[in-house]
Amino acid sequence: MISTSNVTLRIGKKALFEDVNIKFTEGNCYGLIGANGAGKSTFLKILSGQLDTTNGNVSITPGQRLSVLEQDHFKYDEYPVMDTVIMGNERLYQIMKEKDAIYAKEDFTDEDGIRASELEGEFAEMDGWEAESNASMLLNGLGVDTDLHYSQMKDLNGNEKVKVLLAKALFGNPDILLLDEPTNHLDLDAIAWLEEFLINFENTVIVVSHDRYFLNKVCTHTADIDYGKIQLYAGNYDFWYESSQLLIKQMKEANKKKEEKIKELQEFISRFSANASKSKQATSRKRALEKIELDEIKPSSRKYPYIDFRPDREIGNEVLSVDGISKTINGEKVLDNISFILGHDDKVAFVGGNELAKTTLFQILMGELEPDEGSYKWGVTTSQAYFPKDSTAEFDNDYTIVDWLTGYSAIKDVTYVRGFLGRMLFAGDDGVKKVKVLSGGEKVRCLLSKMMISGANCLILDEPTNHLDMEAITALNNGLIKFPGVALFACHDHQFVQTTANRIMEILPNGTLVDKITTYDEYLASDEMARKRTVYTKQNEDDDN
Repeated sequence: MISTSNVTLRIGKKALFEDVNIKFTEGNCYGLIGANGAGKSTFLKILSGQLDTTNGNVSITPGQRLSVLEQDHFKYDEYPVMDTVIMGNERLYQIMKEKDAIYAKEDFTDEDGIRASELEGEFAEMDGWEAESNASMLLNGLGVDTDLHYSQMKDLNGNEKVKVLLAKALFGNPDILLLDEPTNHLDLDAIAWLEEFLINFENTVIVVSHDRYFLNKVCTHTADIDYGKIQLYAGNYDFWYESSQLLIKQMKEANKKKEEKIKELQEFISRFSANASKSKQATSRKRALEKIELDEIKPSSRKYPYIDFRPDREIGNEVLSVDGISKTINGEKVLDNISFILGHDDKVAFVGGNELAKTTLFQILMGELEPDEGSYKWGVTTSQAYFPKDSTAEFDNDYTIVDWLTGYSAIKDVTYVRGFLGRMLFAGDDGVKKVKVLSGGEKVRCLLSKMMISGANCLILDEPTNHLDMEAITALNNGLIKFPGVALFACHDHQFVQTTANRIMEILPNGTLVDKITTYDEYLASDEMARKRTVYTKQNEDDDN
């Protein structure tokens, strides 16, 4: 168990947390939620001891081991992948290194033998002989290829490092597990594996995530941070949302009844306070009036942007035809003879673990890359807006937000442009901020403003939910659901994909395409997808042999 007692954290004069008392008990998974800036990651750092509190303390059951998902992707660059994962159990790793050092000695003494025997006993008690196989199981589950398990961390790409650090956090059955955005940079298969792992995990988990489906799947409780307080709810994210909305509704209804009673008492007092025969009743009602207190209903710190994509023209029947597109990047064929035709009602989610393939296809369709083979053609009634995965070049300039967005607007009126920024929660002086100093989330909201102001009827979005908070993801999700045009997108948010897409395209590791008109959940359950993956895996095994 891990608990806090009167935890307060002040940054300058501002109290980020005030007298927080909460217990996280064994066997439960707690989703820690709150608006951007509410302090979710900060609270995890307090729990892990990485950050000192102004007042109060954190208590952990003696003897229990706490594990944290680390965020520094370069910290272990000089270590092998296998060693990095096993470091998740620091004591076990220390035993392994000390054993190796003793056995490597040329002048092995009796004292060394005694020490080695002690270490071997402790090593066996900690299931040390299973350490490498357990680590491999975690890595394989998260999608790290077996041939990388003994590579150096510095030789892995960013997504692979993220998976290794997650495996490190999960390794060795920790008693308390703290996970800050564990689904970031994971493909949907890895997320599904992690969900099952956490569902079956029997100890304490505290997780921060913007993935609503993930929170609904794994969480038994929800801890909501709002205005420096943490309110605990039994149930997952959806249960929290319904409960919190119901609580607010009940408080408003109770206040309305109290206000009606106050008005009734005030009218009686005003009418009869000067009447001698009614004076006792008036005095009694004054006392009753003084006892009535309205419930304080604080507005939530959460803010939802307003995302509404309105096409300037209706899309025709001919939208997009793709014929035999192939592309090789750095010697790897990421797209192999890709062909499909889009209809005017299609909203297509591109899924699968090959991130480069999806981005490459989007760049080709937007004219940023040329295919090695094949062609594509947009219909004459179509207009496109693009959300790139990497928007660095877009903001590498000295423009203010208003000037930047005005450059993409057919109407150059500042008030008109500011209206789109206001929908995305840029208010007042925000408009004169330089785009190059914006945070990741602010840049995403700028790009969504650009897409809205374009009036395009075909949207291509490459991982648009990265850097967004839960409220913005919900707003974007709803905006795409009601969008009357065509959308092609890649996204790791299960609920986003399930509720938006009516067609699923998976680019397999060999660059070929599986194309199904279906929902995402139906696609995951389909025999066809499983069969194709089995065929591809068997082909790879045959090639290796």
